Amino acid sequence: MATTTTRPQHPRPSAAGTRLLGAATRYSAARCAVLALCAVAASGATLLLPFAIGHALDAVLTGQLTGRGDTDATRWILACAALIGASALLDAVDGVLTGTTNARTTAWLRGRVVRHVLAVGPRTTARFAPGDLVARLIDNAAHAGIAPATSAALLAALVTPVGAVIALALIDGWLAVVFVVGAPVLFLLLRAFVRVSSDCVARYQHVQGDIAGRLGEAIGGARTIAAAHTEDKEAARVLRTLPELARQGHRMWRVQGRSQAQAVAVAPLLQIAVAAVAGHLVLQERISVGDLLAASRYAVLATGVGMLVGQLGGLVRARAAARRLGEVLAEPGTEHGTAGLPPTGGLLELRGVRVSRGGRTVLDGVDLTVPAGGTVAVVGRSGAGKSLLASLAGRLADPDEGVVRLDGVPLDSLSREELRREVGYAFERPALLGRTLEGTIGFGAPRPTPERVRDAARAARADTFITRLPDGYATRCAEAPLSGGEAQRLGLARAFARGGRLLILDDAMSSLDTVTEHHIAEALLRHTPHRSRLIIAHRAATAARADAVAWLHEGRIRAVGTHAELWERPEYREVFGA
Repeated sequence: MATTTTRPQHPRPSAAGTRLLGAATRYSAARCAVLALCAVAASGATLLLPFAIGHALDAVLTGQLTGRGDTDATRWILACAALIGASALLDAVDGVLTGTTNARTTAWLRGRVVRHVLAVGPRTTARFAPGDLVARLIDNAAHAGIAPATSAALLAALVTPVGAVIALALIDGWLAVVFVVGAPVLFLLLRAFVRVSSDCVARYQHVQGDIAGRLGEAIGGARTIAAAHTEDKEAARVLRTLPELARQGHRMWRVQGRSQAQAVAVAPLLQIAVAAVAGHLVLQERISVGDLLAASRYAVLATGVGMLVGQLGGLVRARAAARRLGEVLAEPGTEHGTAGLPPTGGLLELRGVRVSRGGRTVLDGVDLTVPAGGTVAVVGRSGAGKSLLASLAGRLADPDEGVVRLDGVPLDSLSREELRREVGYAFERPALLGRTLEGTIGFGAPRPTPERVRDAARAARADTFITRLPDGYATRCAEAPLSGGEAQRLGLARAFARGGRLLILDDAMSSLDTVTEHHIAEALLRHTPHRSRLIIAHRAATAARADAVAWLHEGRIRAVGTHAELWERPEYREVFGA
């Protein structure tokens, strides 16, 4: 009886982005703690410096008035020099720690998102354009990667203004009162900056990803564009949203510039007010001249919101970037079970399978059986759903309704290791992921032996062109001049080199000449005698070699039989253009 696949609830992108930043912060917790300690120590040295300068000034003035030696002044001047040296050293350490923390966190974020993309599989690239995914992994991950270090620096940076206010209170309570009265204005400015900049940064990154997606599509179709001589038209399409990108970029700069200008306008007023009150207290002999100098410096430190604006801007960009990464992570991954398969077999069954894509039903009520050790070819017109059916057969995709079983066990109940060990694939356009030709044939886990790799290459008729290359099997894939047919033969060799009980060929021989296809088809039956085979076929000769043919028409199995039996029907012959 067919069952309905229940899809797990997945988190909202904003929640996924928040959790991602939390995980990144925990990953960098040790480095951020050291960074915060260094920043706090630097803030402490910065706060002590006005105190030491004030006492040095008082010591100099006292020595001149009393005519005594300058021992105290020398001691305080040396203390100032030591504090300045400590600040410089701590700033250097802070710079190194910040750079390494940002780099490590960014690398961790990219690794996590890449692993999730690969775990989700083709469903991710169906939702996100490849160029947009690359932009998220490169640019957005870099922006999100600064969040832990920036948060630590921001928390430590608050020590300076808070400490400066406390220092003003220690000099005289009225100095702190004057500053605290005007401080809410600075707080409101920072709050408005965060609110407005969050929106424009999110819009900027969205448009940036859209342009990257269009660019990736254009690069992928570069030959078609050149052949059609539509370069200018395609460039205009890619850059169509560039004015919007510029507008949002200018808006970001205006927001930050306006916030900086407002802070610059308010901060001097507070500093002047504190200095005026301090001057009045000097006249009343309640504080010394050195205290006046220290108070004026503390007023500058307490109103130093420029650094806070920059760090808040970095956090705003990091949060917006994390939300875009969260959209990728919110795509649910493929969950695997723990079941295993019987020792032998290869019986594949699809029962009541239904799949929709983009609001359209692609497969509807498909029932198909591939007997253990048998070969079934699936044929049909373009758009009939053949490749999707091949994806379901090896669980590169899941059905919306129905069940797919291998030897009686639902595929979603199998462990990942069992599933990938027992099901092999060969595609129309295989990805050559190995470093060398031998590596790409043996790509996967567990890795086949070199003897098995060469045996599979001979079965796929790839050995003939590999051995003609100067470095043979050690030739780097990037340096191998491969045709489409040769690349397909490498993909077939990789499928042959794997073990398992089920082999799925998704139009994997479409670029081969007739003679080579004949030899490989014969080798397929000899090389994999104990494997079941599901072949997506576009050629009549391929279908004719199968034990049975499943004729897929508009998402449904129209008929199942031998190629000779089905060939009697004119509609079937039209599938092959006959």
